Amino acid sequence: MTERLLVRALKGGENTKIVTLNGKKITKMPSTLDKLPGLKTLDLQNNQIPKVGPEISTLTQLIVLNLGNNLLEEIPEEMKYLTSLKKLHLFGNKICKFASEACDGLQNLILLNLNNNQLTWIPQEVSRLKSLTYLSINHNQLASIPKGLCFLKNLSELQLNYNQLICIPEEIKFLKKLRKLLLVRNNIEVLPEGLCDLINLRILDIAGNFIQTFPSGFQNLKLKEFYCEGNALFLKQPVNAVQQEDAWSLQNWKISRNLQLVPLRILICSYKCFNQRGPNVFGIAQV
Repeated sequence: MTERLLVRALKGGENTKIVTLNGKKITKMPSTLDKLPGLKTLDLQNNQIPKVGPEISTLTQLIVLNLGNNLLEEIPEEMKYLTSLKKLHLFGNKICKFASEACDGLQNLILLNLNNNQLTWIPQEVSRLKSLTYLSINHNQLASIPKGLCFLKNLSELQLNYNQLICIPEEIKFLKKLRKLLLVRNNIEVLPEGLCDLINLRILDIAGNFIQTFPSGFQNLKLKEFYCEGNALFLKQPVNAVQQEDAWSLQNWKISRNLQLVPLRILICSYKCFNQRGPNVFGIAQV
């Protein structure tokens, strides 16, 4: 069946625009792809392909490439030749390597789906994906977000659920077009002040982290959906100050039906006036 479909595609030559070979138990990239330079969509989802071969470098008109649910272990350098590519699906593989050169030619890429892989890092060169609007890297092993990712000025949706992130870079403030940010089930303890500069952010999900308080200015975000279940939100009693000096303040912000109060951290000065000290002590003042 696979061979018959390829023969039919080859007969079309440059006029062949779509090749779909889903679930055909293919174990390598078809070597005949270099004879289809006019191809626009290549769908090889649900196969057993372990590697992207050099034949893909001739597909300079390709717009959609789906290699989801295969056996790939890396995003190879050859991807840089797909200069017309707009949608790249690589979910459900075993990808643990990301060749930095792969980003060089993907200037038109709008969507990148890397869900359910084994990535522990993303190269700084991801900043070269200037057109990227949708980026999803759920269910990987990322421990950090590269600062380069924060300079994707067209990024509208960023999904990083179920990773091992411990912090978010302050540079996230540069994602001015970001509307949806999903950070469910990571190890994040503190949200950066820069998050409050995301004037277009409408959906934020930070459920299942270790966040206790939120940065000052958080209440000014124009969120339509906000989820923070499963965090250790600050609920301790206030500590009295010895003298009338400014101190850390904690305000409560009413946000949604399922969350009555959100603790906001506000630095008014130092903690030196506390009569009790410790890593879990906050000063609270009326402001």
